[in-house]
Amino acid sequence: MKTYSAKPDDINKKWILIDAEGIVLGRLASIVAGRLRGKHKAMFTPSMDVGDNVIVINASKVQLTGRKSSDRVHYWHTGYPGGIKSRTSGQILAGAHPERLVLRAVKRMLPGGRLSRRQLTNLRVYAGPDHPHAAQMPEVLDVRSMNRKNTRSA
Repeated sequence: MKTYSAKPDDINKKWILIDAEGIVLGRLASIVAGRLRGKHKAMFTPSMDVGDNVIVINASKVQLTGRKSSDRVHYWHTGYPGGIKSRTSGQILAGAHPERLVLRAVKRMLPGGRLSRRQLTNLRVYAGPDHPHAAQMPEVLDVRSMNRKNTRSA
């Protein structure tokens, strides 16, 4: 018995559409990261990009559980002395680019390296319900019905 390793000719990429409205951010990010890597396929090979192209819409309507919207702080540095900046997750969601929160969560769920950076280019995140990828005829993946914990209970 030999271990199967996918060849570039064997790889068949699909387009998947995920609506993030009301979905918990961490659960969404783990599902998207698995689809980007291709772990849902029987031909998964860790050293090859066998994952699908993923489109996430309504990223501004993603949910955070607990007090994460006010307590989780994201820091960055401008490069100048005293240039440390910070924003809470709630401020990022209410700001001009709420899709960056989803993008950062998915990026951190992928292993580091060249392959993961290439797989991350197969992710498209949009804050609203519109996307320019209708010509690719993406299949809709219903994350809400996968598990009752994927949505936040009020």
